[in-house]
Amino acid sequence: MKILLLLGGLLVVGVNANIPCASRFLNNSVVCVCNATYCDTITRKVPEAGTFVAYTSSKSGLRFSITQGDIEEADTSYSNADYGKVFDLQPKKVYQVIEGFGGAATDSSAMNWKKMKPAIQETLVKSYFSEEGIEYNIIRLPIGSTDFSTRFYAYNEYPKDDTSLSNFTFAPEDIEYKIPLLKSCLNAANNEVRIVSATWSPPKWMKVKEPQSGISFIKEEYYQVYSDYHCKFAELFEGEGIHIWGISTGNEPLVNMFAGVRKEETAWNAPSFAKFIKKYFGPTIRNCSVNDMKILAIEDQRYALPLFFTKLQSDTEAMSYVDGISLHFYGDKNTPASTIPKVLKDFPDKFVLYTEACNGPQSPKDEKVVLGSWDRAKSYFTDILENLNYNVVGWLDWNMFLNTEGGPTWIKNFVDSSIIVDYDKQEFYKQPTFYAMGHFSKFVPRGSQRIKVKTILPVTDPNLDVIDLTKVEADFFDNVAFITPKGTIVVIIHNEGAAQDCAIQLDGSQATVFLEAESITTVEIPYDGNSLGTPCSK
Repeated sequence: MKILLLLGGLLVVGVNANIPCASRFLNNSVVCVCNATYCDTITRKVPEAGTFVAYTSSKSGLRFSITQGDIEEADTSYSNADYGKVFDLQPKKVYQVIEGFGGAATDSSAMNWKKMKPAIQETLVKSYFSEEGIEYNIIRLPIGSTDFSTRFYAYNEYPKDDTSLSNFTFAPEDIEYKIPLLKSCLNAANNEVRIVSATWSPPKWMKVKEPQSGISFIKEEYYQVYSDYHCKFAELFEGEGIHIWGISTGNEPLVNMFAGVRKEETAWNAPSFAKFIKKYFGPTIRNCSVNDMKILAIEDQRYALPLFFTKLQSDTEAMSYVDGISLHFYGDKNTPASTIPKVLKDFPDKFVLYTEACNGPQSPKDEKVVLGSWDRAKSYFTDILENLNYNVVGWLDWNMFLNTEGGPTWIKNFVDSSIIVDYDKQEFYKQPTFYAMGHFSKFVPRGSQRIKVKTILPVTDPNLDVIDLTKVEADFFDNVAFITPKGTIVVIIHNEGAAQDCAIQLDGSQATVFLEAESITTVEIPYDGNSLGTPCSK
């Protein structure tokens, strides 16, 4: 069925080719309900020459609602009466190349997945990884347990002080839960899925706890063994056909300097951290039989950059082993995104990848999981938009699947997830954050390159000349654009206010897109390397 809509003189075609969301209105927006026989899907529609395709999700309940329109001659009047937003694309000005988007295969995620019927397990995985889903292409795989496990464990816990790591074998959680989930994800994906890994804690015999602070550090005599620990993990999973693409120096080393924050993690101070990387971890990973693993450092909040990374960067030997910086989402409101390019300005060869995000850690007990929260979706896509505009190459959600309580978690650290599973009802709920992720992960594939976007409207100061674009840049980022390997330009737009028309312009051509109130819209336009295509005759 096709629905014809006339929006501001633009003929838009609504296409009902996908299975629609079975919406259930909760909180201030909706969840999409899935079970063994029904689940919404979204298949990318290839835009034809001279047209564009737009996908919209909104607070009112739209989920990947598809519209199409024609490319027109650009309207250069820039009238506020006609357009709420006008963007000028500048594809000759390019920035970072995208690595991808994804989520974490924690023990909790894998256990929740395994508790569902086989048909639902398949649908859960397809929702994230298939062409009918949001096409994740990165998975974060913890090394050992995390707070989202049902117990603390590490590899080679016994025998103690075993420097040869003679008992480094799979944990029961790997065999029963995580490996089956990982293989299912890899099978469902049409494109390469890359895996990044990080350790929360090695065996306790490798660590020493400061008596006054209670903070745990790696014993210096075990720096080499701890490095070998990571290589052996990669080799173990390689034997199962699961390749580790990136490996981290350890989860949240600075957060763990605060006593009592975590019960199982490992802290580092900057001088020891630099020594560990350059003398032990770096050489070990470079010589590991699992080839070409990327080394990710920091694995902490943005505020770790000025507090921690600035001390590491002065050690050129340590930095020579670091391929990328991994960051977490939780402290972003307290540290500006401009910190990223300022701190990394002397290291253009180092990429920045966000590897963890979720809502709920600081929420009251009854708000750990909030079904249908548009505010939480907004917290995701505003953060992603901001970070992409500061050259971040990808952004990962935390747990892929949690239960209705926000667990299981052995330290009671309940949080929200983009998919919530209900064992008793054998159904699951795609949260608004699922669609927030999908507006990026599905339409911005690996290899896409960000391009410059100039904002012509809105103009905040009426005395400014709208052509003087440098003076009308917004204080926040409501858009980002990419040239993709598919021969298109993708523009993602956040509309925080009332419904309005948006003009996307390039070299005399224009796509006029209707933006729903309080929405996020992804627009895909054919691009031949010069223009948006030939405008349709009127």
